[in-house]
Amino acid sequence: MNKKQISKEIYNILLKKYPSPKSALNFSNEVEVWASVILSAQCTDKRVNIVTKELFKKYKTFKDYKNSDIEELKKIIHSTGFFNSKAKYLKDGGAMLADKYKSKLPKELKELIKLPGVGRKVANVILSEQFQINEGMAIDTHNKRVIHRIGLTNSKDPKVIEKEIVKIVDKKNWNTFSLLMIEHGRETCKAIKPRCKECKISKYCSFYRKNYIKKV
Repeated sequence: MNKKQISKEIYNILLKKYPSPKSALNFSNEVEVWASVILSAQCTDKRVNIVTKELFKKYKTFKDYKNSDIEELKKIIHSTGFFNSKAKYLKDGGAMLADKYKSKLPKELKELIKLPGVGRKVANVILSEQFQINEGMAIDTHNKRVIHRIGLTNSKDPKVIEKEIVKIVDKKNWNTFSLLMIEHGRETCKAIKPRCKECKISKYCSFYRKNYIKKV
């Protein structure tokens, strides 16, 4: 089987296990998805959700972030890590969105990545989660690990992985495939001790073949 066929088999198997994969971040509108994804850099979704409970009560619009006191922002988001940079991204990004984009998140990746703190991963998450637009595929810690372990890519560079993986997965399934990889990474294909014996897709996995079958 080639990589395209393998990715399709994996997609179908994992979709049965996780029929409604979704982001673990809690948000209900474009302001919240933007802030949540920025805070999620180098931080667990669980921690972000704890922090945004307070954050979203106080800051409801892009203009609110624009007019925020940055020291207060830092205090609220401190536990997400890199709080100095993230507070600046929120304040400066809020100003840019309120002024240049008239308080509307742009729907194009090329525009989103102009925002402070927004790279390809963040932009792809925003597009897929808020607008259901698949312009690329978000590659995070979990799906990067899983995609590499399976053998769908030989790279560990997120940009290279995205470029390669979108060629073998149907465009309409890009976001779902990404979320399925994340779900599988969290539950089964863990970073330290992957649960290979319980894995539903082990027969397609190069890591399993190299590290388990030879030892049987």
